[in-house]
Amino acid sequence: MKFTLGIEEEYQVIDPVTRELVSHDQKIVTEATKVLDDQVKAEMHQAVVEVGTNICENIADAKKQVTHLRKSISGIANNLGFKIGAAGTHPFSKWETQLITPNPRYEEIVNELQDTARSNLIFGLHVHVGMADKDMALHLVNAMRYFLPHLYALSTNSPFWEGRNTGFKSYRSKVFDKFPRTGIPGVFDNYAQYENYVNLLVKTKCIDNPKKIWWDIRIHPIFPTLEVRICDVPLTVDETICIAALIQALVAKLYKLRTQNLNFMVYHRALINENKWRAGRYGIDGKMIDFGLEKEIETKLLMHEFVAFLDDVLDDLGSRKEVEYIFKMLENGTGADRQLKVYEQTKDLTKVVDYITEQTILGL
Repeated sequence: MKFTLGIEEEYQVIDPVTRELVSHDQKIVTEATKVLDDQVKAEMHQAVVEVGTNICENIADAKKQVTHLRKSISGIANNLGFKIGAAGTHPFSKWETQLITPNPRYEEIVNELQDTARSNLIFGLHVHVGMADKDMALHLVNAMRYFLPHLYALSTNSPFWEGRNTGFKSYRSKVFDKFPRTGIPGVFDNYAQYENYVNLLVKTKCIDNPKKIWWDIRIHPIFPTLEVRICDVPLTVDETICIAALIQALVAKLYKLRTQNLNFMVYHRALINENKWRAGRYGIDGKMIDFGLEKEIETKLLMHEFVAFLDDVLDDLGSRKEVEYIFKMLENGTGADRQLKVYEQTKDLTKVVDYITEQTILGL
């Protein structure tokens, strides 16, 4: 198995003078498609640009592509008089003033979901890992749910919302939780059972297509991939690549266990949600529950155990260096920690925006 990767990032479009989110009137997308083809697209809010890699053969390829996308979009934005930022929420812009992209699909979502859609001014990271066998993909999704709070804690990068320090390391998921069919999914015994669930929702007009199932992890309805969607978009390329490498290694490890007729424990959604709450509130600075031991463990210690669990697949994947960047992240703090530090030092949210835009293009 190759465990190919695909990475999607959502960027903020920022006015360099006011530091507010600003509509780019699709100018960035129009210019970017000339060089990036279909790797860039508009999102529901006009202050968002989404990019996606092509299929990446390995983590080195993924890093090359994400770096190229960030660099290209940043250059195009600069030429048009904008900056881009990678953070889960904007520190102070208000969703009420942001324009919706004219598009029948978005209009339909706003019509159905009303203010939950209009206020969904958030920016995420989605990581796809190639897995054509749907039953195997479902088995892996069931097992991977346990580790979603670990990945989420590492990615936390949205402490501010509409000018307030929310007290959360990731407020983004609190905003997204208002959508239906979000969060940690339940367990499905097999792919046929999952298909029956989707078909029932379509039949009863809950959804018109399975792309409207927005769980933190899902089997992608079109691509032969499983997709992890829980993460805030990280500040830097290195952080994005580290998280993608962890996800790829986790898929490879759980696949290896399965093919050796070994299984990872599958835990109830209600338990995993306890860790998700802690991850969003405290990031890497809190404690999470080790359900096997039935006790609280320092999140940073759990991260070391996580890497140790993945150790035997890293060299085959060629991702040891990228995965071990996690130790640098634990040392430096997540994007949220660093945003909060800038705010503590300056008491100025425009300086936080400046920090976000600087970090977004760091090392490109």
